[in-house]
Amino acid sequence: MGSFWHVLTDNWDVIGPHFLSTIELFVIAAVSSLVLGTLLTAMRVSPIPALRAFGTSYVQLLRNTPLTLVFALLVFAVPKLNVTFDYFTGACIALTAYTSAFVCEVLRSGINTVPVGQAEAARALGMTFGQVLGSVVLPQAFRSIVPPMMSVLIAMLKNTTVAAGFSVAEAGAIRAYLAERGENQIQVLLWIAIGFLIIIAPLVYLQRRLERRWKVAR
Repeated sequence: MGSFWHVLTDNWDVIGPHFLSTIELFVIAAVSSLVLGTLLTAMRVSPIPALRAFGTSYVQLLRNTPLTLVFALLVFAVPKLNVTFDYFTGACIALTAYTSAFVCEVLRSGINTVPVGQAEAARALGMTFGQVLGSVVLPQAFRSIVPPMMSVLIAMLKNTTVAAGFSVAEAGAIRAYLAERGENQIQVLLWIAIGFLIIIAPLVYLQRRLERRWKVAR
């Protein structure tokens, strides 16, 4: 048991910063995905055919593209177009582009739970499409999609480990670093798993709090 704890204490200079990088990557990509996913949802339910076509095409393309391929395109292909950014920024963009497609689908399913009559009543009062969506539909939709949305965000948190394969110093890269130090790989993997459980726990807690609060609100 002592050796198990020493893996953490002796290598905190690697484990701590790498998990901090994972948290930073997750927070940036999560916020960006929620914003982009909401915009894509607005496009998919828009009365403008061109916007609906773009939103649908984007979601179908990204949902059916492996995340590793999205990373590879941003890290290796985009720089050939004379667009340069560091690996961390590329990872944020890749996770945001990929996850926003799933956020869009979850939010669109939440919109489908809102009675059509409410939107029609709002339009009858003279509200624009943007006002109906932002003031009537989306607030109700968000209340009904807390569990699936949290599942998408938790999946994205675990997907951050893909970034380790593209030179991003985050939790997925810890095993390789500690292998060079000769640490027991099973114990290293157990600490990585524990670290992810600790990070995921607040998301699960937040999900339960929002479910209880918004259940009362409904």
